[in-house]
Amino acid sequence: MTIARRRFLRLAASGAVLSANVGIARAQAFPTRSITIVNPFAAGGPTDIVARVLAEKMREPLGQSVVVENVAGAGGSIGVGRVARAAPDGYTLCVGNNGSNVLTGALYDLRFDLLTDFEPIAKLTTNSQIIIGKNAIPARNLKELIAWIRENQGHVSIGSAGPLATVNEVVFQHMTETQFQIVPYRGAAPAIQDLISGQIELMIDQVSNAAPQIKAGTVRGYAVAASTRSPAVPDIPTVDEAGLPGFYGSFWNGMWAPKGTPPDVIAKLNAAVRQALADPALRQRLALVDQEIVPVEQQSPAALAADQKAEIERLWPIAKAANLKGD
Repeated sequence: MTIARRRFLRLAASGAVLSANVGIARAQAFPTRSITIVNPFAAGGPTDIVARVLAEKMREPLGQSVVVENVAGAGGSIGVGRVARAAPDGYTLCVGNNGSNVLTGALYDLRFDLLTDFEPIAKLTTNSQIIIGKNAIPARNLKELIAWIRENQGHVSIGSAGPLATVNEVVFQHMTETQFQIVPYRGAAPAIQDLISGQIELMIDQVSNAAPQIKAGTVRGYAVAASTRSPAVPDIPTVDEAGLPGFYGSFWNGMWAPKGTPPDVIAKLNAAVRQALADPALRQRLALVDQEIVPVEQQSPAALAADQKAEIERLWPIAKAANLKGD
């Protein structure tokens, strides 16, 4: 072997070691400053609560402050787009749901790709939807409600607090062979107020929003859109039990980073999320707002990526067939 070749091999070997050491050092050093989690919705909503509770508990394993910034608008696509354009260094993240990070792609002309322009970090929580109605409706169960809608099809309106709710209301129409007017709202709070006052007849909303009103007796719950009952309203049957099997709908929350964020940084963020979600105090706080933490095996980047892709394949054709557009 020539001297030149031996020297080349030594340099190549030292370069490989140096590269590996740089990767290790980067993983050990991250983070060296505050991390921002962008919530693409207004403050106070379910996703915002999840983001803030999680940020508080991630500070300890990461050793840095974690702040939440609300960047709302266009179904969540404005905030999500900001993260898509951020530096892929792990310091700007997004907590979103299957409205902002799935359905917006069918409703808006996005300048980014929801699947390829992000690195999934972890799936976080889920919150089933529930069919609710104003108290003046004479129907006492879901079968009676469907029959009542058919008898009053020209006079029934249903409030929609977002695109995901609208999609599930369209599915409800098809499955029950009914017709009603879908009334869009900018949030669940004004829609529920109109439901309570009788301005609209029905809603398909998140359990976390509806449970307090059901318990207070201001609205009636008909069925949880899931295969199992909700701990928040255990007396309300599932759609399977109530006579509309398979009508499932839920909001789930996840966390993403910009495309190109190094794998070791993603791994460190995922570990911090897992540690936070295992904390008993955090679990109790989220349970109080009816957010169910997903099982540990669903908290991986791969699981979030698979669920996001599956939801896009399921929801986009429904939204496009119904000609739904973002406002």
